[in-house]
Amino acid sequence: MKAALPRSGSDLLRDALRNRGTAYSRDERDHLALRGLLPPRVESIEEQASRVLANVRRLPAPIEQYGYLAAVQDENETLFFRVLVDHLEELLPLVYTPTVGEACRQWSRRFLRPRGLYIGAQDAGRILEVLRNHPRRDVGIIVVTDGGRILGLGDLGMNGMGIPIGKLALYTACAGVAPERCLPVTLDVGTDTPGVREDAHYLGSRTPRLAGAAYDALVDEFVAAAEEAFPGVIVQFEDFNNANAFRLLARHRDRSCMFNDDVQGTGAMGLAALTAAARATGVTLAEERVLFAGAGEACLGIATALVAALQRAGLAESEARARCLLFDSQGTVVASRTDLPEHKRPFAQRRAPTRDLAAAIEAFRPTALIGASGQGGLFTPAVLEAMARVADRPVIFALSNPTSNSECTAEQAYAATGGRAIFASGSPFAPVALGGRTLAPAQANNAYVFPGMGLGLLACGARRATDAMFVAAAESLAAMVSDADLAAGRVFPPPSHMRDVAAAVATAVATVAFEQGLATRPRPQRLADAIRAGMYQPVYA
Repeated sequence: MKAALPRSGSDLLRDALRNRGTAYSRDERDHLALRGLLPPRVESIEEQASRVLANVRRLPAPIEQYGYLAAVQDENETLFFRVLVDHLEELLPLVYTPTVGEACRQWSRRFLRPRGLYIGAQDAGRILEVLRNHPRRDVGIIVVTDGGRILGLGDLGMNGMGIPIGKLALYTACAGVAPERCLPVTLDVGTDTPGVREDAHYLGSRTPRLAGAAYDALVDEFVAAAEEAFPGVIVQFEDFNNANAFRLLARHRDRSCMFNDDVQGTGAMGLAALTAAARATGVTLAEERVLFAGAGEACLGIATALVAALQRAGLAESEARARCLLFDSQGTVVASRTDLPEHKRPFAQRRAPTRDLAAAIEAFRPTALIGASGQGGLFTPAVLEAMARVADRPVIFALSNPTSNSECTAEQAYAATGGRAIFASGSPFAPVALGGRTLAPAQANNAYVFPGMGLGLLACGARRATDAMFVAAAESLAAMVSDADLAAGRVFPPPSHMRDVAAAVATAVATVAFEQGLATRPRPQRLADAIRAGMYQPVYA
């Protein structure tokens, strides 16, 4: 449902969803009272996009490019998404990871124009009223964060708003969810990071982070209010800290159509990557042994998805869990430890503990090493060389963001393994020339999963987001990886294929929703075609 046309030409130019800028024809400029408000030349959207891209490339630093693209989005969303869709591979690292991490660090200092909604502890009892302040009622997807664990940067409080904004840009660019149906939300519940809270320019609440019953009540109220304000809305939880993420997922997943991308989306993405890598290594998924460097949302999400896949392959649950060894800041996650929180205990193994990662590799002999530790350089030469010894084609995923937090670089992984490694990373790395070959590692990005997941849920009006839907998402993503991708060293399709990936994932997710009786809309005769037909295209209407 579109809002009424602005009352004057100047109002129209300030409406980012409808503004065409210099693309208004001369007749439109007369009819819409725009004459004189724009430079004389009439441009096509292709000419506008060329100018935007040239300006992006001219800027010296990624954070400046991010800022310029954000300004374009604030002025003309159709143009912004046209440039983004046409140049996804080049611009994805600018509008999301890794650049969005630096944007969040500087959020309060760079703030110019609001986007989305900020809901604070002071709004308790009035959250529905705050949500109704949003000018559009046809919201389909909300991405919400409390800023508790922004990428690998920790608790940034309200400054984390860059994450929901970036995620929703990918919903539109990758999955064709119309921008007017996307709403970023930040729950400003304070921050426990003194450097953020005491910054003279910080725009969030200068209080310690809300916790306990008051925190849970605020989130409960938000979820209920979102469903009342926007019936049928999908809520994606993003970058909550470990202490809250698992509890809130368990609390709300069976009550509403919500999911946690850091746990479930990462789980599906990681499972898809392992499934694709198995085609190159010759090691079947049922034979995988995976050592996880990290035991937070990402690693536990992938481990949980892998256990489910191994059970489907015929392994008993206990045997499947034994194939997954977690290694956290205190060493291997073993049953003898008394410091394990509830969410780690199901993966605690009965084995001798070690606090040395290379030693853990030698003892466990994994086929794959997956890092989501937030510890830059954790995969030392000794660690990488140990992987080269225990596996013929070691799978090495360094998933931490931003780039400075990556466990190793692509070049380091390939050099230590003689080019035998199958590598993917959370931040992008350039192709590596080694031994007469050029290896092009893929960026392991949740953008391969969550946009299609949300699109599929929207397309069928799903009442819940289930584990089976994430399994289907992983399987459809893995199937999109071509033999040519694997030969080049990639376990994901190129970013330029993300719209095709999202359509495939959405079709798989909606199919499961219909099969599970969770859809509220009639099933189209040709589901895949219907989903593609409904995807937003960034063209002037």
